[in-house]
Amino acid sequence: MKAKTPSLATLVAQAAGGRVIRTPFTDAETVDRRTLQADGVRHRIDGGFPDARRVILTLHPDHIPEVDSPVTVLRVTPEDAAPTWDLQDFTVQLRRLNLPEEGLGDLREDRGSFLIAATGKAAQQLAELTELGGRGLDVQEIGESAGKGSKVREVVVPSMRVDVVGAKGFGVSRAYFQQGIDGGKVRLNGQPARASSEIKEGDSLSADGLGRIDFKRVLNETRRGNYKVELDVHR
Repeated sequence: MKAKTPSLATLVAQAAGGRVIRTPFTDAETVDRRTLQADGVRHRIDGGFPDARRVILTLHPDHIPEVDSPVTVLRVTPEDAAPTWDLQDFTVQLRRLNLPEEGLGDLREDRGSFLIAATGKAAQQLAELTELGGRGLDVQEIGESAGKGSKVREVVVPSMRVDVVGAKGFGVSRAYFQQGIDGGKVRLNGQPARASSEIKEGDSLSADGLGRIDFKRVLNETRRGNYKVELDVHR
């Protein structure tokens, strides 16, 4: 029988008591970042991709300044080009390996290869693969993240609305970002976002295909009533 996962509040309390707590891969939408804002506790969320839908949450007491990411991203490339696998074909083949589900994160297609976020035994087994479904494979570890890195940006916005800050932070039009919101592709602290929702310091805004914005702080208010804000933009 599968053990029940403790609540976020319980995990935070355990970390406040001096323990380093790490979950298996879980749906990002179930992680309420507001619950994680507790005195004496730090946290990190790793999924291998800036806009990952499956993530690992690590909580630790603040006397431990930093903990490593548990996630490894692997690039798996079938050696023979024909017949070509699409993402669904590759997923079917991967399931036949019976890898531990709690050790597998997002799976994505990338120019003829497949990117897999994994941890623990699942990552080890994937790294050792040489064949899948009768086809030879080239497997390479590409590090803790498949993103292009992060960049701190200072931008001026007229309001703290999600659609305003998101469009400005990612450098896209507000209409384009609104389409992502309407399509359920934008999440605020792991939950589906609304355009009118307000973002504040400590919040995280992720958008499929664009990345993630961590709202750092409000720097100042301009004379015209706009806000200069600092964002950590992950792509």
